[in-house]
Amino acid sequence: MVTLRLMNSSEFQEYFNLATENYAKEKVIAGNWNEEESIIKAKTEYEKLLPKGKDTEKNYLYNQPIGIVWLEKKSNENGFIRDVRVFEKYQGLGYGKEAMKQIEMVGKELGLKKIGLHVFGHNRIARGLYEKLGYQTTNVMMIKDI
Repeated sequence: MVTLRLMNSSEFQEYFNLATENYAKEKVIAGNWNEEESIIKAKTEYEKLLPKGKDTEKNYLYNQPIGIVWLEKKSNENGFIRDVRVFEKYQGLGYGKEAMKQIEMVGKELGLKKIGLHVFGHNRIARGLYEKLGYQTTNVMMIKDI
């Protein structure tokens, strides 16, 4: 069973460092950024999204032994899952599915009617999970080296 617990300050700093590093890698793999600039760009984006860290209004950052979840309340009816991460040793055991169900319950408690998310195209496992949970593709961007 997954139980969501809001992050404390030291957990947030650990999360920020890990998340920006992972986000930078994903953007490089996706071909969006070059490696040299990726960390700086990732930190800049996260600082814009979370100017007050874990205390940024309308953002809910949860920590649990198996991973993390970050939900942003974008409006009274719409939320956006900014990050969901199951630590490697817990992947493939159903924890991601449970975490998604828990964050949907949080969204309902916040009065949300819809929750969106972004997933990198190369992350087929996450895409499959989200589709099984009823998330629908709304946009697809494609690129080809020529």
